[in-house]
Amino acid sequence: MSQRIANRPKYAARLNAFKIGLQSEGKPTAADMIARAAQVDGLDAADLNYPDHFADHSPEQIARVLSDNGMALNGLAMRYYTDPGFRLGAFTNPDPKVRQEAIDITRKGIDALAAMGGRLMTLWMGQDGFDYSFQTDYRTLWDHTIEALAAVADHNGDIDIAIEYKPNEPRAYALMPDVGSTLLAIKEASRFNLGVTLDFAHVLYADEMPAHAAHLVSRHSRLLGVHLNDGYGKRDDGLMVGTVHPIQTVELLVELDRIGYDGVLYFDTFPDHGGLDPVAEASTNIALVERLRMVAAGLTHNDDLAAAIARQDATASMRIVADALYGGQCA
Repeated sequence: MSQRIANRPKYAARLNAFKIGLQSEGKPTAADMIARAAQVDGLDAADLNYPDHFADHSPEQIARVLSDNGMALNGLAMRYYTDPGFRLGAFTNPDPKVRQEAIDITRKGIDALAAMGGRLMTLWMGQDGFDYSFQTDYRTLWDHTIEALAAVADHNGDIDIAIEYKPNEPRAYALMPDVGSTLLAIKEASRFNLGVTLDFAHVLYADEMPAHAAHLVSRHSRLLGVHLNDGYGKRDDGLMVGTVHPIQTVELLVELDRIGYDGVLYFDTFPDHGGLDPVAEASTNIALVERLRMVAAGLTHNDDLAAAIARQDATASMRIVADALYGGQCA
């Protein structure tokens, strides 16, 4: 392994989770949350939300804070939902001035990312969708979104733009709720720097299999980001990795090995929802994923597993996976 790859950041986490327990005057800043996240051994990268996390600091100041805390920048994620002006849509808003504002703020986010030396901008477009039948013209919404994606992708060709799809929330129906519609949008926008971020919990409640979704992305686009978490498939639970779907998590990790994904794994989990200690929660995520990655590494080139899969023999493959995952020998 080269020194460059050995030193590449491995894990990032949702920064807002680290608000819990922060003792600071007034509202905790991004710098406060970065310092708290840096307490987690092995958490060596951070994603920041734009514009939210830049309310108190310039991009250059945030970059220094990350460096001072021994953390790398994984990327930025656009947040439109905090602006009530985008409630009826950002890229899909019926008002052309509002749509242009959404494009302009995204371009500013890309500029901030470039100023910090980053290369990955994630778009989660939860406000771009609809709630009722006969509320909107689907062709118009789709056309406006494709135009907006092309516009932001063209702003800086050195920046990768990743679409993070999700079935709903806050809108009842997202315009891009699943991997298929997301890949169709990327194909129509036809920009080389567009790709996909997969969020495990989003994939589950889109009624998809995570490894299958990753394969489709690698086949038709580029997998630019992976958000690990878990849940019960009904909503975006944000539970710790592998706590509900360990076998599906291992299968995803095996698929990531096969397609050569070498990006950061981002923990999009919500310790704040249950009042968990965010440092302990992030540490547990790392411990769980390290163990599951070890299991996956042993399965990626397992000849017996490959033969069972070729026969579509789930009884044989489940025994092999169970042996690797839980130890012992399945009789």
